[in-house]
Amino acid sequence: MLRFSLLGSGSSGNALFIAGPSSKILIDAGLSLRQVQARLAEIGEGLDGLRAIFVTHEHNDHVTGIGPLARKCNAPVFVTQRTYERFPQTVGPLPRVRFFESGDAVSVDGMTLTSFNVSHDAVDPIGFTVECEGVKLGVASDLGHVSSLVRTRLEGSHGLILESNYCPRMLLAGPYPPMLQQRIRGRTGHLSNPDCNSLLASLLHDRLRVVVLAHLSDENNRVELALSLAAGVLGDHPAQLHVAHRHRPTPLFELTV
Repeated sequence: MLRFSLLGSGSSGNALFIAGPSSKILIDAGLSLRQVQARLAEIGEGLDGLRAIFVTHEHNDHVTGIGPLARKCNAPVFVTQRTYERFPQTVGPLPRVRFFESGDAVSVDGMTLTSFNVSHDAVDPIGFTVECEGVKLGVASDLGHVSSLVRTRLEGSHGLILESNYCPRMLLAGPYPPMLQQRIRGRTGHLSNPDCNSLLASLLHDRLRVVVLAHLSDENNRVELALSLAAGVLGDHPAQLHVAHRHRPTPLFELTV
């Protein structure tokens, strides 16, 4: 059994809460300690039992709250060496750091997190799958290109968190300057609605239970559009479909066999 909630998703801060039968972890902490606590309280959870913080990459919207959280909870921070070396100084000292390499599997109280490379403009960006008691959660956000590795690692997931950042037409017609548009739609940028839905279509199977669309752009996407396109891919598939928001947590989802 796994329970999970995106406490925030977007350029203003990202944090994913995951709970197994006996412990809790975070993937990224781009929200302040106060925000993390407040959003956990909204879903009936707290920091008690937080056993680890995992990091996908070094951008501020993924690491801002790591230092205060790790120090308050005395939780180890699992991170690749290259990402750790690029942490902003504002992270401050960490009580415990555990290094791993992309592709490694790390176990925490019955939860196994397996990392994999993704394509993003960071030094060593990664995604994760989380497995516990026969269920699997796949997490792929902040990537500009879906590689065969990404698709392979996410196969068989019972829950999926997939980036659906922008609508290509909205991006081209929007206020962003050409260089920023190129960064977003490049192979090391972010995933568009069509690319997200192509990935989702390739990952459908009978035991998929929850799909959460993540990291939607406020300027270059619309919640209704992203949901409509993904719903078209799901068709009559019974999986729940949700969108993660910047300023409030998703419901606390539960995955069981």
